[in-house]
Amino acid sequence: MKSRLTPHRAAALTTLALVLIALAILLAMGRPPICPCGTVKLWHGVVQSNQNSQQITDWYSFSHVTHGLIMYAVAWLLWVKLGLFGGKPARWALPIAVVVEAAWEIVENTPMIIDRYREVTVSWGYTGDSVANSISDIGWMIAGFLLASRLPAWASVALAVFFELFTLWAIRDNLTLNVVMLFWPLEAIRQWQAGG
Repeated sequence: MKSRLTPHRAAALTTLALVLIALAILLAMGRPPICPCGTVKLWHGVVQSNQNSQQITDWYSFSHVTHGLIMYAVAWLLWVKLGLFGGKPARWALPIAVVVEAAWEIVENTPMIIDRYREVTVSWGYTGDSVANSISDIGWMIAGFLLASRLPAWASVALAVFFELFTLWAIRDNLTLNVVMLFWPLEAIRQWQAGG
């Protein structure tokens, strides 16, 4: 009897397995499964609070969609533009993107990165993510990746720019500032963010 596991199903099952492995690692690290406050909310919009990065979605969910847009662009560059693997981004591009995003979610929740966020970013009281938030972040990256695979390149770029400007306006933070402040903190940016 022939196996019904097509290459696309194999990639989808691999993606799911990778998400479950990330979930298991985060739980093994002692991350709280849900917000320590005891409630589960679909959205939490207050950045400077003990529920930020604890609920299913928050202002930083937009940056995870942008992660997916960027990862699809990288996959397109590798597969199509540079021709490293031939054709359009192969079915294994998404599982590879999930490995990268899951690795970030794991590293982001280590004491070293949690302390770094507290020291130099707008997230002064940051205690790390709940597992629910981390898995949701991976899900938003997948959504961004799949969206980019269906949109023209200009629309993906426009969406990423919109998310950056929208969150900059709404919370004085975005993916760009988060990266800058994590690696090259600038006191002027920190003071500006604190003024919001």
